[in-house]
Amino acid sequence: MAKPVSIEVWNPSGKYRVISTKPMPGTRWIRLLTDQDCRVEICTLKKTILSVEDIVALIGDRCDGVIGQLTEDWGEVLFSALSRAGGRAFSNMAVGYNNVDVEAANKYGVAVGNTPGVLTETTAELAASLSLAAARRIVEADEFMRAGLYDGWLPNLFVGNLLKGQTVGVIGAGRIGSAYARMMVEGFKMNLIYYDLYQATRLEKFVTAYGQFLKANGEQPVTWKRASSMDEVLQEADLISLHPILDKTTYHLINKERLSNMKKEAILINCSRGPVVDEVALVEHLKVNPMFRVGLDVFEDEPHMKPGLADMKNAVVVPHIASASKWTREGMATLAALNVLGKIKGYPVWSNPNNVEPFLNENSPPPAASPSIVNAKAIGLTASKL
Repeated sequence: MAKPVSIEVWNPSGKYRVISTKPMPGTRWIRLLTDQDCRVEICTLKKTILSVEDIVALIGDRCDGVIGQLTEDWGEVLFSALSRAGGRAFSNMAVGYNNVDVEAANKYGVAVGNTPGVLTETTAELAASLSLAAARRIVEADEFMRAGLYDGWLPNLFVGNLLKGQTVGVIGAGRIGSAYARMMVEGFKMNLIYYDLYQATRLEKFVTAYGQFLKANGEQPVTWKRASSMDEVLQEADLISLHPILDKTTYHLINKERLSNMKKEAILINCSRGPVVDEVALVEHLKVNPMFRVGLDVFEDEPHMKPGLADMKNAVVVPHIASASKWTREGMATLAALNVLGKIKGYPVWSNPNNVEPFLNENSPPPAASPSIVNAKAIGLTASKL
């Protein structure tokens, strides 16, 4: 058993004991809990990823709910420990919950919360940022300047790709994929090709209307196309951004064969889930195709990169920061806290987890509901009529 870990306590006399395994941005989430008679304990251990043993020690003998992180292994051991301590609420401070064994949570009657609806624009902006950084070789040029290597303008110095008039491909045109597509179409006048199991009608209407606007002003209109297969997107697009869910059908969606089907000077962006890309195959492709570029926010064996990736000048890599804007991260903390509070208080579950604005409005109290519980039906929670 791990030794007791260091904590910061808010409202020590609170009736309900709620643990956060990490300090989270902002203070509103703390206030929302303490105002409802919760004792909030925040783990301050200087350790990036807590072990199962660390979290078991945090839970202790009595705990009503836990706010955790996607780097933690929430399975049988932790849910049984939380259940023994009287807890019935857990929330990831994340929209994804691949780190959570939902069946184990169901077994112990523990609600599992997540934080959708607050990451859309922030994640899309990061994907757009990586697109620009890769296309214009910004990271390479920055390192070049800092190394004192610049001694004058040259015609071929860090020549990159122009995005205007090129084709952006989106695989997975849900909320984030569509937001990214709109940014690239409107911001850079790129044509769109997308693949999704469902038709992105709103996105299609947006591109059509923008194309009409450009034409009316004497410019080349943008176009859209819904591809019949993912491979069609990979073959036709100059810039491809991945936005699928991660399941057994999307594991290594981008592999050696599909990389070889892409254009030699294509740009690949991944802000979805690391295992969507076969990272070993990607490293080899980058080695033999120096004009092919990639921008990655997520990795197959996070926090580690596959050997050789860090050495690739044609790769831009950032440490899983797609949601790292102040507004978004504070919003995620608030939603996670309200998921736990809602279960503790016996509140119903919000009917539309993607409509979270009422919970984020700091000028009014949040609705008496849990914003998003992924296993609500399985454990018999009722839906809010608000």
